[in-house]
Amino acid sequence: MKLYCLQHAEFDGPAFLPQWAAKTDHTLSTVLVHAGQRLPLVSDFDGLIVMGGPMSLRDEPIYPWIADERRLIEQALLADKPVFGICLGAQLLAEVLGAPVTAGAHPEIGWFPVQTTTAARDSWPGECLPPQFETFFWHQDTFGIPQGATRIARTDAYENQGFVWERHIGLQFHLEVTPEWAAMLVARDAEQLADHRFICSADRILAQAHHQYRQNNAIMASILERWTTIGSRHDRQT
Repeated sequence: MKLYCLQHAEFDGPAFLPQWAAKTDHTLSTVLVHAGQRLPLVSDFDGLIVMGGPMSLRDEPIYPWIADERRLIEQALLADKPVFGICLGAQLLAEVLGAPVTAGAHPEIGWFPVQTTTAARDSWPGECLPPQFETFFWHQDTFGIPQGATRIARTDAYENQGFVWERHIGLQFHLEVTPEWAAMLVARDAEQLADHRFICSADRILAQAHHQYRQNNAIMASILERWTTIGSRHDRQT
């Protein structure tokens, strides 16, 4: 498949995703949206990955490309081309599908356990998701679950951490995390690491064992493989 990845900040790149693509038959092209690079046309890709970023969807007056991305996601859904939203990308996907995206009660930053919902086991990524695993977060906004979608993950901080709608998926957390990327975020945004129940210290983030990164990347690779191979809407309905 020909995949396009939309990146919203220099430090919020695709992390593990290029490594995964290099080991598959898929091609992955990255568009630096924040740098003014042109968004692809729907005809340019077979699947769309929308990354995270430090901005909020409420910042649309500052970042007019948010509206352009919203339209591109709408067009991808209409064309039945799979969309994978991560963090900000998941919020955009949820919003396009009619769910609210709001400021959360508090940030959620660092490594925390995720619980997979019972309903997730019957969804297409269900077999890829362990019942519980630790993963990486850096967000405060949160999304509702779109009508007709399946909530697949929760944490103690927020009930809605992931959903699937047909062949599309949104995850609030970062299975694509790498040690280098996490260290870069800590160095850049250390002032956000306040003393809070749902914020890890810099030392806690940087001391995370490498096998946790490998586990997260393995889960991401498994989900991506399912995401790129499940059939079209017509195939799923016949």
